Amino acid sequence: MSRIGKQIISIPEKVTVKLQGQKIDVTGPKGNLSRVLPSLVSCELAKSDDNKKSILVKVDATKASKRKLPQSLYGLSRTMVSNMVLGVSKGFSKKLQISGVGYRAQLDGKNLVLNMGYSNPVRMETPPSLSINLESPTVIVVSGLEKDVVGEFAAKVRSVRSPEPYKGKGIAYEGEYIRRKAGKVGKK
Repeated sequence: MSRIGKQIISIPEKVTVKLQGQKIDVTGPKGNLSRVLPSLVSCELAKSDDNKKSILVKVDATKASKRKLPQSLYGLSRTMVSNMVLGVSKGFSKKLQISGVGYRAQLDGKNLVLNMGYSNPVRMETPPSLSINLESPTVIVVSGLEKDVVGEFAAKVRSVRSPEPYKGKGIAYEGEYIRRKAGKVGKK
C-alpha cells in the first residue's frame, strides 16, 4: 500500500467538503474547487476523537492486489485532495526573481509583459484562476488555489529566459541555486 495514500487529511474549521460518489467539492475562505476522482479510488469523511473532521482516501483491496494502477492512483488521489484542502484554506504562491541589466516585468491589465532582452516584449496571458502581483519590476508573485496551475504558469514564465550559468542572468525561482561556470581565461 502507498504510504502517502494511508495518511489522513485533516480539514480546517472554515473548510467544508461534500462527497457525491466520485466527485469531491471543497469550499473554503479563498474559494471552491471540485474534482472527479478515478473509479478505483474512493473518499470518505471521518471524525476523530477530539471532534475534528478528516478525509480518508481508500482503494478497493481486491483491485489493488492484482494491478499496479490502483496503487499509483491511491497516493496521487490523496495528494490531489490534500492540495485542494490547502488551496481553499491558504492558497499557493510562487515567487520569481529577475536578474539582468534592463530585464523587468510589468502588468498590462491582468496579463504579464516581460522585457527580457528580446527584440519585442513577451506577453503572457494569465489563466483566470491565477493572480499575478509585482512586488517590484524584478519580483513576480504567482498565486492561486490550485498548486499544479500555479507551478505550471511559474515554469512558463521562467522558461522565457531561464538563468544562464555564466552571469546568472534570467528568471529564477526565489531561493533557487544557480550553478555557476567559470568563464574563458585569456593567455598571458
